[in-house]
Amino acid sequence: MRAVWGRLHFAAVNPTYRRKVITAGVMTGMFLAALEATIVGTAMPTVVAAVGGLAHFSWVFSAYLLTSTVSVPLWGKLSDLYGRRLFYQLAIAVFLAGSVLSGVALTMPQLIAARALQGLGAGGLIPLGMTIIGDIYTLEERARMQGLFSGVWGLSSVIGPLIGGFITDQLSWRWVFFINVPFGVAAAVIMGIALQEAKPSTRPSIDYLGAATLTAAVTLLLLALVDGASVAELLAPHNLALLVAVMALLAWFVRIERRAKEPVIPLQLFRNRIVSLSMIIGFLAGAAMFGAISFVPLFAQGSRGVSATAAGSFLTPLMLAWVSASIVGGRLLIRVGSRPLVVAGLLFLVTGFAGLAMADRQTPTSLLVVALTVIGVGLGLTMLTLLIAVQHAVPRNQLGIATSLNQFFRSIGGAMGVAVLGAVLTSGLVANLRNHPRLTPAQASNLAENPSALVSREAQAAIPPAALGALQESLAQSTRSVFIACAIVSAIALIFGFFLPAGRPVEENDGEKFVMAEMTVIDAEHEPVTKD
Repeated sequence: MRAVWGRLHFAAVNPTYRRKVITAGVMTGMFLAALEATIVGTAMPTVVAAVGGLAHFSWVFSAYLLTSTVSVPLWGKLSDLYGRRLFYQLAIAVFLAGSVLSGVALTMPQLIAARALQGLGAGGLIPLGMTIIGDIYTLEERARMQGLFSGVWGLSSVIGPLIGGFITDQLSWRWVFFINVPFGVAAAVIMGIALQEAKPSTRPSIDYLGAATLTAAVTLLLLALVDGASVAELLAPHNLALLVAVMALLAWFVRIERRAKEPVIPLQLFRNRIVSLSMIIGFLAGAAMFGAISFVPLFAQGSRGVSATAAGSFLTPLMLAWVSASIVGGRLLIRVGSRPLVVAGLLFLVTGFAGLAMADRQTPTSLLVVALTVIGVGLGLTMLTLLIAVQHAVPRNQLGIATSLNQFFRSIGGAMGVAVLGAVLTSGLVANLRNHPRLTPAQASNLAENPSALVSREAQAAIPPAALGALQESLAQSTRSVFIACAIVSAIALIFGFFLPAGRPVEENDGEKFVMAEMTVIDAEHEPVTKD
């Protein structure tokens, strides 16, 4: 313990070592958030059996998604005003409070409320971590480092389900949440000692009205999306009313931001072509990305009849390719610029989804692995490049909000994509079942009302083989429509990619866009100050 404390004390006085320690703290926090995204799903069947509330099962995930998405731009803006360390530690504290409360929950409503609190903290972990890295590393160093952080996500996606299953079977589902505590405390302590910032000399102005309006608009949008399990439900009167309210709130938000002294989202950011195009591309690529993550396992388990574990492993080649492409892309970015990498990445995305769209129940697994690997390469090249391009395009006093908006638009795109694609899948499945030549109207209606047979071995055993085969065929046709839609969305993103400015990014040591390696302290005006 004394040796660890000694290293942390050394980090506080040695700038070179300090950067390494800060990086370790950021990676720990990022691993925390990334692991939570994969570990909880494995434990949820056991959780439902313990606390009940199956009817509200989906809200365990929806509450987390809602608060983690809504809070992202707020964390970024507050870090620009007050500094990174305070709000990074606060995000960890909120996340850990939600984790502990989730672990001690006795009812499903308690668990949902705790997960909402946990998501509120998670909304700050990733964007603030990326912002801190943008503060302390040069352009070339940052391009290399971001590939390393992509590796954190890849590792968590592989080991998360395994850890979740092991903890649930050997200990208790509650430890799926309690395990966050030591990692979170370690990250908070590291950042508290190693990351040094000067306090602002003036009291910043906070745009409370803008923050409240944006939060209300995004919350209503996500509620409408979560409630829409089919096209008919998405277009239901109450959902349309929510969407109208969202549009009205966004229009009011724009008006507020134009007059605010310190707007939550500075609208002039979107006058920068790199920023505006990166947000559009990130939104579209996020929709396609979450489409793959959400529906590939369903396709594998539902139409090909593999186990839940095997279905989850279908995403492993995608994640590994994502990590590898991020590492390579980070090294190529300085040499070729952002536009070639984004265009190449989106071409990979279109090709990969086109390959998935041609798959059926008999397609060899090796071909599916190739298609998913191609998608992973596309995501690795695209997402990393867009993040660094946005960070390079803005002054340093807007680095936090710009980085957060990158994550925000990707998350919103994913939420909207999953909702719309899920509605398309459900509606298509019902139509395919009713038109299937081997099913009677009664069988088609029964299967349409009980699609859980696709993923439940017990339900499958109760269905005649011919009807089960028809159900699996119908799902394969419906998921094909989903993957075609993902390919189209990726192609639209590709068109926008061609409009990104050409040229290679150049390091600007002017104290505005980048903080050089030895600079670790930020003054009130967000100018870098070197320390001896």
